[in-house]
Amino acid sequence: MATLYVTEQGAKLVRESRRLLVVNNDVVIFDIPIIKLRRVLIFGYAQITTQALELLLNEGIPTIFLSMSGRLKGTLEPIRSKNIPLRIAQYGKSRDSQFCLNIAKVIIQGKIRNQIRLIQRFAHNHPDIDFTIIQRDLKGIIHQIPNKTTIGGLLGLEGRATANYFEALRLVLKRSDFQKRQRRPPPDPVNSLLSFGYTLIVQEYLSAVVAVGMDPYVGFLHQLSYGRPSLALDLCEGLRHPIVDMMVADLINRSIIKDEDFTGEEGGFILKPEARKKFFTRYERRLTVLFKHPQTGQKTNVRQVIYEQAIRMSRAIMSETDYEPFFIG
Repeated sequence: MATLYVTEQGAKLVRESRRLLVVNNDVVIFDIPIIKLRRVLIFGYAQITTQALELLLNEGIPTIFLSMSGRLKGTLEPIRSKNIPLRIAQYGKSRDSQFCLNIAKVIIQGKIRNQIRLIQRFAHNHPDIDFTIIQRDLKGIIHQIPNKTTIGGLLGLEGRATANYFEALRLVLKRSDFQKRQRRPPPDPVNSLLSFGYTLIVQEYLSAVVAVGMDPYVGFLHQLSYGRPSLALDLCEGLRHPIVDMMVADLINRSIIKDEDFTGEEGGFILKPEARKKFFTRYERRLTVLFKHPQTGQKTNVRQVIYEQAIRMSRAIMSETDYEPFFIG
């Protein structure tokens, strides 16, 4: 199943029977049968007809609207879940401070464990760089997690761990202008690519959460905040670095995306259209390539893992089992 990225400014997504066509200046530049489509992302000022929207809604395919920089504007998708008991349980658990704290501890521990595993890979691939202190600090932070009694205290640990991790990432990236993680506006190409990738991966989790029947805006680590998909962000924490950061490092270090692939718009660095296509190609490959699940040994891909994580969270909410994050091998 494919994801359709509509990035051509002024282009229009139209319906023709059971197919969707991307048309620009009366020329069809792409078309795809609806049966092969899993979601649509529309960037900037591309357009979509009501007939195309109707087909997407009828087929249960979400349409996601983003700015050219990748900032989420909103989503349109059908109401797919009738699992009202699950949502009621979710709302109740979001008010249970002990449940929220327990889930938050598991999420942050999983995130830091994956950060440590990535830094071990950095050390293997870059024997000339000493990561000893960074790894020691991260392991020390993990040991402090059980003692924390508030979400705020856990977020403090998570912030320290993430600062350490990005210092390690800085050392392996072939970019002298990347000094630290900074979101809005991204001050350099690496931060721009990271933000773009994080937006895409959060949308993957948002779609999975909705498909399972949960409310993506009610989380446990990320507390309620107007317009923020808190549960999608909760689930995303453990995989955003292994998926997005490693892809960005590959794009930068192999010069697949270069300085000339960016333009200065919206107060930051924005990918040009051709470079954006390269990014999407790599992103789709990263989410769909098969690998051996490190816990089950079964063949899977990242999209399936994302859906399984949403299922695991729903079971934890219904008190069927404990939530277990995904650990990379």
